[in-house]
Amino acid sequence: MVIIDSDVLLLAFAYPNDERQKTNQKFLEVVQTAQPTTTIYNLMEVLGQLSFNLSADELNQWQDWLVNAHNLTVIWDVDENSSPENWREIIYERPFQKMQSVHMAFMDALILSSAERTLDVEYFVTWNAKHFKGKTKLSVLTPEEYLAR
Repeated sequence: MVIIDSDVLLLAFAYPNDERQKTNQKFLEVVQTAQPTTTIYNLMEVLGQLSFNLSADELNQWQDWLVNAHNLTVIWDVDENSSPENWREIIYERPFQKMQSVHMAFMDALILSSAERTLDVEYFVTWNAKHFKGKTKLSVLTPEEYLAR
């Protein structure tokens, strides 16, 4: 299983002239056979960024143009059966421990905490690998490194 970070998805939709675009698109094509996933936090971060340039109708269609188009599964840390005590651990305690121990931004810590608790994760793929390498037991790669392996 491969977890895809927000920056990879944002690059695909918001930065058509970025020099990494060709590699990014190739990665998104290749990874479709490797159970690509993203966390709910990545999804919301991407939708939040794209909301500035999308109509309400386009934004409401995110399932089609984002999740289905890239064969993504969205990882949810909580569901209707989760207790508020679990929410505190998931949203506050785990990320805060990461922030203290390896010094990272809250959203990165929240996303990484979710990724680490997901079973069968082989890779965490991000263009900002330097923000995550050495801060997790997960194998952290850029899309370029993923394609080269």
